[in-house]
Amino acid sequence: MLWRLRTGAPWRDLPERYGPWQTVYERFARWEADGTWAKLLEHVQVRDDAMGRVEWTVAVDSTINRSHQHAAGARKKGPRAGTNRKIRATRRRARPSAGPGAG
Repeated sequence: MLWRLRTGAPWRDLPERYGPWQTVYERFARWEADGTWAKLLEHVQVRDDAMGRVEWTVAVDSTINRSHQHAAGARKKGPRAGTNRKIRATRRRARPSAGPGAG
């Protein structure tokens, strides 16, 4: 199981010496569901922390925070807000007519 996690290879590429990949995957999934992996991780963290081998440093950098592609400033549907629409409507009404009574 650890070979697969270390290499990132698909389960089907598991070397034959570990047995059928389906069996290894089922065991991995069962251990994940019953919390075995979480218990192992906690045990290793507690042991290494007690020995002083773990440095608990947390860094948060918001500059890598990305918004959704649809939040990138695309024009919204519906009537546009602001004065441009009002200005255009006023100009249309103020244009002189080119009809027979004009001039």
